[in-house]
Amino acid sequence: MPRTSAPQQPSVSQPSSAPRRPGRDRYLDLLRSIALVRVVVYHLFGWAWLTVLFPSMGVMFALAGSLMARSLSRPAWGVIRGRVRRLLPPLWAFSAVALALLFAGGWNPVKDPDHGGTWGVVELVNYIIPIGAPPFPWHIGSKSGLLEDTWAVQATGPLWYLRAYLWFVVASPLLLWAFRRVPWATLLAPLALTAVVGTGLVTIPGETGNAVSDFAVFGGCWVLGFAHHEGMLAKVPRYIAISSSTLLMAFGLWWASGHLGPDGWDLNDIPLAQATWSFGFVVILLQYSPSWQELPGRLAKWDKLVTLSNNRAVTIYLWHNMLIMATVPIIDQAYNLPFMQSDRAVGALDTTYMLWMFALVWPLIGLTIVAFGWIEDIAAKRSPRLWPNGAKGKGRGRSARPAGAHRS
Repeated sequence: MPRTSAPQQPSVSQPSSAPRRPGRDRYLDLLRSIALVRVVVYHLFGWAWLTVLFPSMGVMFALAGSLMARSLSRPAWGVIRGRVRRLLPPLWAFSAVALALLFAGGWNPVKDPDHGGTWGVVELVNYIIPIGAPPFPWHIGSKSGLLEDTWAVQATGPLWYLRAYLWFVVASPLLLWAFRRVPWATLLAPLALTAVVGTGLVTIPGETGNAVSDFAVFGGCWVLGFAHHEGMLAKVPRYIAISSSTLLMAFGLWWASGHLGPDGWDLNDIPLAQATWSFGFVVILLQYSPSWQELPGRLAKWDKLVTLSNNRAVTIYLWHNMLIMATVPIIDQAYNLPFMQSDRAVGALDTTYMLWMFALVWPLIGLTIVAFGWIEDIAAKRSPRLWPNGAKGKGRGRSARPAGAHRS
């Protein structure tokens, strides 16, 4: 926007507005941090109502879509290559550890009853490039071992997000082209597709069906990111956007009430409810987007943690489930302490076990950030940093938090 009035106030308007273009939107950074925390808490406690309180995956896809649209002002192939390059090395580090544990536990993909033979070996490529679902055993080890025998399922569970993210990145040039020509049709098409493939009207078997369902459920949120970046949401009167979103979310809850899954109100098991609730929720969040250059008021005390979580979002997301399980054998050692030999002490630990897991998982995440997070810097062609929380150099623009915004 040209500053035609600059001659009257040259010393006031220009310095205050100059940093806004390259600076980061701290409101979006805050949303990403909240989404990550909610994901960790959900996978730890399994509270279904958290999917209603804050639909983290829809929020993260929307934020990633907005930043993808901004990046596509450059040639598409270079943007896609850069996104993939930033994603894969952190995945490779995680996959190396996960596969080492699986093979050490006796898993043989050739003999796996669900992923056996040559095809099981071929599917291992998804640990390198997440174009599909990686193979893993549903049970490994024993129930009396250090980890429960379903640890592989839980550890590799988050990889579905990387698959969906990769396909969204690849499809973004076409989606953005369509959005700029037929915005409303492109925006609402994923909801219509979810009504077809997410309700049983049309069933696509296997992992192909899961991939299509994920693309449809969260496609609307991804394109909402486009709408946010392109300024389309700002052109819609707020009362129309909020009232329409509220009605859509009400429909999502109504649909969920009649299609409750094995975990009740967990929207992850109800695709159409997840799609409509997440879509409406994201519209409201982006409609009220204040575009902060700094976290205001009391939120400012969280600035360093918000910066750290955004710079290490991929690391946190990839490892958090495995780290949650790692808390179990650590806490179990407490039962062997001399003062823990009474029934009362054992009962107290049993009662507060989940709280101890919650308290312990964050230090473990911190250690993992130090151990593996620097790989995100290498992938982004930056100098590696062990703890990039923006503490050094108060000038917040280019060097304090340059990373993490492109993905969730």
